[in-house]
Amino acid sequence: MSSIRRQRPRRRAALAATAMAACLALTATACNGDGDSEAEARPTEEATAGEDQLQDLIDNLPFEFDVEAWMDGAWADWDEETWLREIGDFVNPIIDGLWDQERMGEAEDPDQSIDDGQIEEDENAPEADDPMADRGITDPEPVAVEAEPVATPYTENGAPIGKVFFDSPEGPMVCSGTVIKDPNAPGRSNLVATAGHCVHAGSGGGWYRNLSFVPAYNNNGLSAEEVNSAAYEDVAPYGVWWANYVSTTQYWIDNGTAMGGDGAHGDFAVMSVEPEDGSGLSLEETVGAALDVNFDAPAVSGLGPVTLYGFPAADPYDGALMYSCVDNPGRLSLDATMPVMYWAGCTMTGGASGGPWLRTNEANEPELISVNSIGPLESTWLAGPRLDEEAQGVLDYVSSEVNGG
Repeated sequence: MSSIRRQRPRRRAALAATAMAACLALTATACNGDGDSEAEARPTEEATAGEDQLQDLIDNLPFEFDVEAWMDGAWADWDEETWLREIGDFVNPIIDGLWDQERMGEAEDPDQSIDDGQIEEDENAPEADDPMADRGITDPEPVAVEAEPVATPYTENGAPIGKVFFDSPEGPMVCSGTVIKDPNAPGRSNLVATAGHCVHAGSGGGWYRNLSFVPAYNNNGLSAEEVNSAAYEDVAPYGVWWANYVSTTQYWIDNGTAMGGDGAHGDFAVMSVEPEDGSGLSLEETVGAALDVNFDAPAVSGLGPVTLYGFPAADPYDGALMYSCVDNPGRLSLDATMPVMYWAGCTMTGGASGGPWLRTNEANEPELISVNSIGPLESTWLAGPRLDEEAQGVLDYVSSEVNGG
């Protein structure tokens, strides 16, 4: 089982982690801001930038938007005419205190189950050195791998990973997500990778609302019952971070469905976030780490062991703890026109959606190659999209929009 460690509170630190099947090392930037005049000056500057960005988003919406009414509860009106759908049409004003312990605990997992019967395995599927040549190929179903709890505290063993909370027409929902590096803000990323179905309803709807990220959720691994009465800093040690911009693939928007796996090949999203409390440091500086994303990962035969992380919330789990699985992925194809997905043995259930797939690259550094997307009703495996040019376009687009590019 892998550990993802954050730095000790000092200016710079190298973070190492050992694992049975993968060694993931993270290098982090300082996050304490000891006497850092630049850090002290950021809150006012970034708050102003955030307000300007929100106003720009509102000005570009296809209908009149009342911020005060929205924050007073109008966000719960899911009228199709006002449910924003297209890339670029997104607004998510911060509602202080909305995601308290009780509401976080009530959030349910968005079920992305698939019927194994619709998957056609190819027992004689050839190996391919070029991942793009694998289209239409499905390897034999993975053997189940029992998920193992990640060591606590998560601020030391899983700092970049957390929970994604959002509201849907069915009520509050929860997924998982990971802090990733921003190519236009080295060392100061505010970007989170998750699954497309955790931010957008796909072909049947639009963007979800009140999208937020809580890194290192339930830091000390309290039980679900203990979480409700715990100190807020134990549940959200780095606070709540609200999405100020988000995007997913057009493939997910056009094809995504809640059941059956449609759109899963493009089930990837990136959020830009800002702290609810208005603090000045970036998300990467705050948690002490951010992961590279590899949009050109090798073919399955060259991947090596991969570690899957998430906060499973459906039975037999309750969403309180972070878990991981280690396996060597195979190939899964639900749409022969798209790059194959990865699938790996793992017993994690809904709520783990959007959690990262991490591997150790040739430089012995961790990188994200996919996110949890779909699994079978029996919860014996998980599959995630192979991240390609369209997925990279999602990251580049969000980074450009939030960095004035």
